[in-house]
Amino acid sequence: MGLPMFPVSVVGSWPRPPELLRALRQKQRGDLSQDEFDTAADTAVLETLHLQTAAGVDVVTDGEQRRDNFYSFVAEKLSGVQLMSLSEMLDVVEDKAGFEDILETLDVPAYAIDNPTCVGRVERKGPLAVDEARFLRQHTDKPIKVALPGPYLLTRAMFVPDVSKPAYASKEELAEDVVRMLRAEVEALAAEGVDFVQLDEPVLTELVFSTGKTRTFMCAALASRGDPTEELEFAVSLINRVMEGISGVRTGLHVCRGNWSQNEATLLRGSYQPLAPYLNQLNVDQLVLEYATERAGAVMPFEGKEIGLGVVNPRTEGIEEPERIVETVSKALELYPAEKVWLNPDCGFGTFSARPVNTAEVAAKKLAVTVEAARSLREGRTATG
Repeated sequence: MGLPMFPVSVVGSWPRPPELLRALRQKQRGDLSQDEFDTAADTAVLETLHLQTAAGVDVVTDGEQRRDNFYSFVAEKLSGVQLMSLSEMLDVVEDKAGFEDILETLDVPAYAIDNPTCVGRVERKGPLAVDEARFLRQHTDKPIKVALPGPYLLTRAMFVPDVSKPAYASKEELAEDVVRMLRAEVEALAAEGVDFVQLDEPVLTELVFSTGKTRTFMCAALASRGDPTEELEFAVSLINRVMEGISGVRTGLHVCRGNWSQNEATLLRGSYQPLAPYLNQLNVDQLVLEYATERAGAVMPFEGKEIGLGVVNPRTEGIEEPERIVETVSKALELYPAEKVWLNPDCGFGTFSARPVNTAEVAAKKLAVTVEAARSLREGRTATG
């Protein structure tokens, strides 16, 4: 794909308009047909695309408008998986009091987020995101990015022993089908002409920043080995098996520290240093990382990788100054060649449909200043020859 220096992209999600949220809930209750929902979703996708295009974004997404959240949407695409609210999860977890404490501490209402839970053998009923990409391609000539939940996230989130063990004896056994399913999807997206496929693996930071206790609401912590080294090696093996031999499409991995609340005190903190040995092993072209929040520490190098540099914080209402973004990128250029630096927000603006971290208006302004900074950086390099 032909791109300028310092391409600007988004991580994936965008706030859903109220009418789409109503349609989503009606569809989930069985009060709205798939065709009726698609009509509402098509309108929302086109508005999301318009806002990204107007801001000057170089690589666009559909804003994940059709998804309930960035990973739960697979429940309607896969057999053997059903959505369970976090309140329903309380009925099947062993440590009910501990799980309730997590939800309260992390500012996560039990009704607001659903978890895809394995209740049978997992198989693709159809594509996960090819239809989303196909619709977007019909309406833009810009390069397209599609985000998918990563294999480690899905395996941990879906494997809840009390309800999953009749189908799978262990999460490792479930992971075999997860890898097979995701690899087929990445291959299909590449064949469809998608330019960038991104895997989302936010729970990797939970492994290194919350050792010894569960800190995320993604119920996967129930299925953890407890040893972060083993878990990280397991995650690397799954991601690499999904991406092995994939060609014709740029690939990336997104890692953050949580994106469900504007209260940064509830979110994980720490540099990427403990993850570096594992991120360096990944068979992906780009690491899409948050750096606009001070919780992420200083920018650090990764061997042979592009960096999708987080330069605006999706959870704050204030609009960053382009000059500050240029300063952040300038520091990154001490570690990366310019052709390997992309600019993006730290994370999505609407990771969970019912709990966006910002408004579409603020999100569009943040993208616009990112584009302004990218143009300034390009002009600066042209001026210096």
